[in-house]
Amino acid sequence: MKPLLVCAIACSLLMPLAAQQESAPVGITFSGFVKTDMMFDSRQTTGLREGHFLLYPAAKSADRNGVDIQDQPGFNLLSIQTRLAGKLTGPDAFGAKTSGLIEGEFFGTSDADASGFRARHAFLRLDWESTSLLVGQYWHPMFVVEMFPGVVSFNTGAPFQPFSRNPQIRLTTTLGEFKLIAAALSQRDFQSNGPGGLSTTYLRNNVIPNLHGQVQWSDGGMMAGVGVDYKSLIPRLVTTRNIAVDASVSGVSLLGYGKLTLGPVTLKGEGTLGENLSDMLMLGGYAVKTLDTATGVESYTPLKSYAVWGEISTGKEIEAALFAGYAENLGADVNLAGTSYGRGTDIEYLMRVSPRLVWNVGKVRLAGELEYTVAGYGTPNNANKGKVGNVTDVSNVRFLLAAFLFF
Repeated sequence: MKPLLVCAIACSLLMPLAAQQESAPVGITFSGFVKTDMMFDSRQTTGLREGHFLLYPAAKSADRNGVDIQDQPGFNLLSIQTRLAGKLTGPDAFGAKTSGLIEGEFFGTSDADASGFRARHAFLRLDWESTSLLVGQYWHPMFVVEMFPGVVSFNTGAPFQPFSRNPQIRLTTTLGEFKLIAAALSQRDFQSNGPGGLSTTYLRNNVIPNLHGQVQWSDGGMMAGVGVDYKSLIPRLVTTRNIAVDASVSGVSLLGYGKLTLGPVTLKGEGTLGENLSDMLMLGGYAVKTLDTATGVESYTPLKSYAVWGEISTGKEIEAALFAGYAENLGADVNLAGTSYGRGTDIEYLMRVSPRLVWNVGKVRLAGELEYTVAGYGTPNNANKGKVGNVTDVSNVRFLLAAFLFF
C-alpha cells in the first residue's frame, strides 16, 4: 500500500499546480475503469490469476479409479482487472512534442500477488512531424493496438493472439499511407521459460535484445500489416556438471494481419507463424537438441507453432460479435534429445469460438460472452521432432459476465 499512498500524494500535489495555470507546460489527465468479472467454467482450466486469464482447459488427470480429477466445474468473481492511467503532456524537447503514460492495474505479478498493483504501461514519447520515438514499457509490436480482438475476456484472444508488454525502444516513421516500425525490447512480466523456470535472465544473458520490424498500411476503413520478430536466449551459464557454457537458441516469427470496416460491420484477422513464442502466451518454446551426458553440455532448437484468428462485430451502443481462433504446435526441425521448455508442449492444437454481446450506456458497459475452447492433448515424441501424438480432445465452456464503469 505504501507505493499507492506515495503516488496518491504526489498526484494530489501536481493537480492543483496544473489547474492554476492553463498554459502550464506539464499536465496529467487521469482515466481508467472499474471492472468486475463473473466467470463459470465447465472444468478446471490453465491460466493466470485464479483462472481469470484463461488460456485453455486443463489436461485430463486420472485418479486411482480412472476418474478425471480436472473434470470439475468452477466459479469466480474478481475485480482485479480494474486499472488507473495518467496521460502526461510536457514541453517540447529536441524539436518534438512530448507525452507519456503511466498505467497500472490490480492484476498483480503472480497468483500469490493477485490484487497487487503493478505497472502496466510506463513510457515517454517524442513526436516529430512524421516520426515518433517511444521509450519505456508498452505493448509488444506483435500485439497490434489498432486491431486486437475486442473480446470481453481479459485474455484478449490469447493464446491465438500474441500478448505481451515489454520495456522497449520503438521508432515509428509515417510515409503517406505506410507506417514503418522498428523496436528493440527486453522482458519483464512476460518471461521465457528455461532450466530455472520463468525468468528474464535467458534473454538478458544473450546481450542481444528482442528485435522487431513491421510495416503497416492504412487507407480509410482498411488496414493491413506484416512483421518479423527475432529473439535469442541463453538458457544456461553452467551445466549440471559445473561446466561453463553459453549455447544459445534463436527464433524468428512472422506476423500478418488485416482490418476492414464496412459500414456497421468490422472484420479483423491475423496469422502468426513463429518459433519460441511461449513468452507471448502462445504455444511453443524450445527444446534440448543434443546432450553430452559426461559434461552436461546441451544444444537447443526452437519449437514452432502457428495461430490464426478472425473476428466479426457490429453495433456501438449494443455490440454483437463473434471471435474464432485456431493454433497448432508444429514441433521442431530435428529430433530432440531432452527436455522441452515452453507452453503447451503437450498440446497438438487449440480451437476457440467465442460469441459476445455488449451493451454500452454512457460510461457503463455490461457484457456477456460464451467462450468454448478445445485442446488436443497428447504425448510429445522426441524421436519425431517433438510432435504431439495420441491426441485426446479436452474442452471447456466459460460463461463470462462483466460490468465496467469508465472514467
